[in-house]
Amino acid sequence: MKSTEIHKVRNIGIMAHIDAGKTTTTERILFYTGKNYKIGEVHEGTATMDWMVQEQERGITITAAATTCMWNNAVINIIDTPGHVDFTIEVERSLRVLDGAVGVFDAVSGVEPQSETVWGQADKYHVPRIAFVNKMDRVGADFLNCIAEIREKLGKKAAAIQMPVGVEDTFTGMIDLLTLKKYTWAGSDLGEKFVLSDLEGSELDEAKLYRDELLEALADYDDKLAEDYLGGAEISAEAMETAIRTATIKHGFIPVLCGSAFKNKGVQPLLDAVVKYLPSPLDKGEVSGHDAKDYEKIVTRKPDEKELFSALAFKISSDPFVGQITYIRIYSGELTAGTQVYNPLEKKKERINKILQMHANKRTEMETASAGDIVAVSGLKFTTTGQTLCAEHKPIIFDLMEFPETVISIAIEPKTTADEEKLQKTLDYLKVEDPSFNYRNNKETGQLLIFGMGELHLDIITDRLEREFKVGVNKGSPQVSYRESISGTATASNTFSRELAGKNQFGQATIHVEPLEGSLELKVDFKKKDKSIPEEIYEAVKRGILDSAPGGAMAGYPLIGIKATVESVEFNEAESSDVAYTIAASMAFKEACQKAGLVLMEPIMALEVTTPNDYAGDVIADVNAKRGRILGIEPKSNKDVLKAEVPLSEMFGYSTQLRSKTQGRASFTLTFKLYEPLTHNQAKEILQKRGIYI
Repeated sequence: MKSTEIHKVRNIGIMAHIDAGKTTTTERILFYTGKNYKIGEVHEGTATMDWMVQEQERGITITAAATTCMWNNAVINIIDTPGHVDFTIEVERSLRVLDGAVGVFDAVSGVEPQSETVWGQADKYHVPRIAFVNKMDRVGADFLNCIAEIREKLGKKAAAIQMPVGVEDTFTGMIDLLTLKKYTWAGSDLGEKFVLSDLEGSELDEAKLYRDELLEALADYDDKLAEDYLGGAEISAEAMETAIRTATIKHGFIPVLCGSAFKNKGVQPLLDAVVKYLPSPLDKGEVSGHDAKDYEKIVTRKPDEKELFSALAFKISSDPFVGQITYIRIYSGELTAGTQVYNPLEKKKERINKILQMHANKRTEMETASAGDIVAVSGLKFTTTGQTLCAEHKPIIFDLMEFPETVISIAIEPKTTADEEKLQKTLDYLKVEDPSFNYRNNKETGQLLIFGMGELHLDIITDRLEREFKVGVNKGSPQVSYRESISGTATASNTFSRELAGKNQFGQATIHVEPLEGSLELKVDFKKKDKSIPEEIYEAVKRGILDSAPGGAMAGYPLIGIKATVESVEFNEAESSDVAYTIAASMAFKEACQKAGLVLMEPIMALEVTTPNDYAGDVIADVNAKRGRILGIEPKSNKDVLKAEVPLSEMFGYSTQLRSKTQGRASFTLTFKLYEPLTHNQAKEILQKRGIYI
């Protein structure tokens, strides 16, 4: 993209709660922009962006899919993200590299739990947004209630820039509050044609009232507009457009539109709004990073093809024809196929074999890509999700991404010897592709455990192992991913002195441990460093502590919420070795934890159930029976929204249980909230089932 044209680029994500209509909206966008010649439907398994077999079978989005289309001479790079909480990592890493986003809301349900989660992620990365209230044709649709919930639940300053014409089965289009024109879709065609007409009578009067409401909201962000409005001057549509764009990009204002993507109404005005109100890379301006040679020093890169090259790798996936591909967002400079780039975190050079413009799982080769582009590249061997690629002589490191805690695991085993040989390699690849997935061998039980964000996540992983990678596995029942921590403070010393490879290896460390309240981290500090002792020795001690933590000190669960302070190390210049200090520190750390009193921590989940009023009592009783804590109940239309905290161990199979208690009319979301210590008796019961006695 030439620097003179970067202002025409929009890098956007489509984000929402599950079933709000993200993928359906994206499919219409691809059709109206001419990218697709026909409309794909989620419920038929023909949606372009839901290309995985597992997505088509389940009718949900699992992986973020990228595509590029054109509208009004603007290039729109779109990432369609999942709505299910188990795949929230896909939203996180997409929003990390996007300039803007469209938040899709169900007109009946309004702001739902996962809506709040993804909006929180967008806040974290300062992504400007517009809101699209979808499904206006559904019974119970309430446009104004959606806007009220965006203001109240999401804490945003939001105002309508459109008003619906009709509602439910009478919904035919919308009124543009800037121009006071009416868009009407009629007939049963694919929504390509609509009628633009003037407003009259009561419709015009009502629209003017809402236009005034919009102007009052914009007056907070534009002094000139405020002055003209208060002075009684007529405000032009162009002046309002400018004010909305500035307020959206700089101040987090949310313009709200409406429509029905499934009924092909309102998508073209949404595309107009994307181009008019969401930022280009130029609007976002220069990006900051760390100088790779002096991490404390902040350096910047401008969105210009003439700048030094810099990009962020945000997703890795497999292509059957190209092999492993890495999705990157280019922030500055230009990239040419066949050239070398530098990964400053791995301190490795990488060769770019091919540059690909992606359309879901299809690809088009490109010779070059430059600032503002989102593309996929092949040939990278060392780069993982969240790492920076840049010019070698002036390296920059962009901030790393944070990945969520895994809270659930299942044991798997290969079906045959041939499967055993392929399994390790496949799991390694899946771990690189999906940072919210992990695996490890449990030393106590000898089992191979895979860890994920929820039952559905692990179900998809095992399904892919068999169908995509042709690795046969037997799997056990889902298990809770517990953690270990400490209840008090203690100090322990350990000395390792042994002859290895004909030379005596010596290492000694004294370590103090204490609880780190309100944190899941393991923090390592040094009380005092002796300048006569090489830094490598201290690094070895720190490594020994950090490497031993995932194996626990009681039952093989990772240790969390601990501050470990290295009080002293003994140094013997003739015999000291890194390996010996790593071993000594590991042993001292575990011993100190055992002395301090180990506790077993269980994951507590935030549960939100939306149920018809008639079944609320049964749902509450069931949550109480599951050791749940009811936090509150809110009425919403003719339903109740129950918020609670429940141990994950009580929630396996809850989907089936809830369906049977509510005749299939309730829905729920479950997200990780925190770890809490179990009582001694509860921990004893859990560990005894694993043959561990405390």
